[in-house]
Amino acid sequence: MRKVVLPCKLALACLLFAACVTINVYFPAAAAEKAADQIIDQVTGSSPATTSKTPPQTRSAPAPQTLLRTVAAAILESLVPAAHAQGGANLDVDSPEVRAITASMTQRFQQLEKYFASGAAGYTADGLVEVRDQGAVPLPERAAVKRLVAEENTDRAALYGAIAKANGHPEWEADIRQTFARRWVARAKPGWYYQDGGAWKQK
Repeated sequence: MRKVVLPCKLALACLLFAACVTINVYFPAAAAEKAADQIIDQVTGSSPATTSKTPPQTRSAPAPQTLLRTVAAAILESLVPAAHAQGGANLDVDSPEVRAITASMTQRFQQLEKYFASGAAGYTADGLVEVRDQGAVPLPERAAVKRLVAEENTDRAALYGAIAKANGHPEWEADIRQTFARRWVARAKPGWYYQDGGAWKQK
């Protein structure tokens, strides 16, 4: 009897462990970067970078397993995919709210681009935009630039929250914001300014 009880306890332990795994969904950083690049390219009108395809991976034959390991693996296989499904290989950036915000940002970027190019505006470390050098803006345009920057920051803040909500994880908003902050800089044109370590730097 004792020999039967031990495998049952181990199988139950595996089941409980797998159930915990389904609850603990980690932020999908790679998927977030891909989503950020997609939106940034749309807003800025940039062409997505060409990426090489990863060759398909071949699986080696599994090593022989004991009956207990096979049972435990089957239990995990049936439960753990729920966590992967929640994390997802991609983030949903196609909700009506995300599309509306992206369209608004795309239209505004045509007006903001010249201020990024002149160094008057730059990207902040928290995924927003800031007037970096007001002196680089002609006096008649200063009020308009401030308005554009304020509207852009409102849309950006709304965008990060909308993406998090669209994917069922509002708690991801801060991570999405930080991901976008990095990707805005990475995809900025040479000569544009961005904040790093509390200081403005030129790309």
